[in-house]
Formats: sequence, C-alpha cells, structure tokens
Amino acid sequence: MCWHAHYRTGRTGHLYPGWFKSFPIQYDNHLLKVMRDVERNPVRGNFMELAEDWHWNSAYVRRRSSEERRWLAIPDDPPLPRNWRLWVNKVETKAK
Repeated sequence: MCWHAHYRTGRTGHLYPGWFKSFPIQYDNHLLKVMRDVERNPVRGNFMELAEDWHWNSAYVRRRSSEERRWLAIPDDPPLPRNWRLWVNKVETKAK
C-alpha cells in the first residue's frame, strides 16, 4: 500500500500478486515430492552439488544429530523413505 501511495499508482493490494501461494498438502506421495523439490532447490540453483551441503536447508539438518535437529518442527514426520537423500540428490530429467 505504501508503494502505491508513494508512486500514486491508483492501485491497492499486493505489489506482486500471485507470486506467493499457500495451500495445504495431504500426507501422501505429493507431500514427499514437494519436500524433495524444496530441499533440492540449492542443487537446482547450482549453489551446491548435494542438497545436504546447503546449511540453510532441512536436508542439511536431517543428517545432524537429534539434538541439532531440534529446530525442525517435527523432525521425523512424515517418515521419509530409506533412500531419501539419494532421491533428493538424484539428477532430474525434463519428464519429472
């Protein structure tokens, strides 16, 4: 609102509408795919070769001790597949 008033655009509301969304995700395979995408972002952005090397990533925290993982709201929920880190770091193809 301040930006619109300052530049006298005559508009109100968000400056960048539609960029950010929030919606619930069920506890199923879709949730795991979304979590994978979020943890994989540093790899996709060419910041790191492995997702767990990015210090500001939940993948980094997951490989730490349970005491160091306390900032994760529920560290083991949902239960992740045994090959989670391999799946997160797996090279993506256009089809996926």
